[in-house]
Amino acid sequence: MALLDGKRVLVTGVLTEGSIAFHVARLAQLEGAEVVLSSFGRQARLTAAIAKRLPRQAPVVQLDVTDEADLAALTERLGEHVDHLDGVVHSIGFAPQSVMGGNFLAGGWDDVATALHVSAYSLKSLAVAARPMLGAGGSVVGLTFDASFAWPVYDWMGVAKAAFESTARYLARDLGPEGIRVNLVSAGPIRTTAAKSIPGFEAMEGAWPHRAPLGWDVSDPVPTARAVVALLSDWFPATTAEIVHVDGGVHAMGQ
Repeated sequence: MALLDGKRVLVTGVLTEGSIAFHVARLAQLEGAEVVLSSFGRQARLTAAIAKRLPRQAPVVQLDVTDEADLAALTERLGEHVDHLDGVVHSIGFAPQSVMGGNFLAGGWDDVATALHVSAYSLKSLAVAARPMLGAGGSVVGLTFDASFAWPVYDWMGVAKAAFESTARYLARDLGPEGIRVNLVSAGPIRTTAAKSIPGFEAMEGAWPHRAPLGWDVSDPVPTARAVVALLSDWFPATTAEIVHVDGGVHAMGQ
């Protein structure tokens, strides 16, 4: 029996074959899940094209997590493909370059607000929108980058990730009585399209393989994707509000 046999999973944020979200969707299918993807706007065509490269082509539903109309319509749109959900993967993040790359002190509120809305508040928005289709045993899994530290160049995106991690804990508190788990995977730096958009990203990724006891491959999203799939499964029935680090061990090492 495969890890996700019979489960139905919504995966957000699939844009390229190199993304963590793509490999989550791919591995989820290989482990027996029925996968639905979400996308919006001009990105939707990219997601639809990439969906064809999965082991089984996955349907794509319209969802902008900052759009209340899209959020309200999510249950109906998902209902065209699945009758319920067992898992939701949040792989969404965005901050204008004006609030990253050494611009912490210069960051203006409008751009900071965008980062917080898209990268943190959206976890609550997505979980609440998917809630009618998630039953007991459901699992919400998000992707973060350890917000315990002030990283070089990450700036207000780091603040957004701190808010994201706190949001996950409060969601775990409020959804736990319904049997819904909420957990995060904190990945080391992966050379995804989103990461490449961070000014000075190389400053974060450069020393990582040398500091990691297990080593670290910045071009390999699969270890992170495996952790997400594991948390979607029934193998963690009593785990919620947790952050699982998949970073080669760097989070536990001194400077």
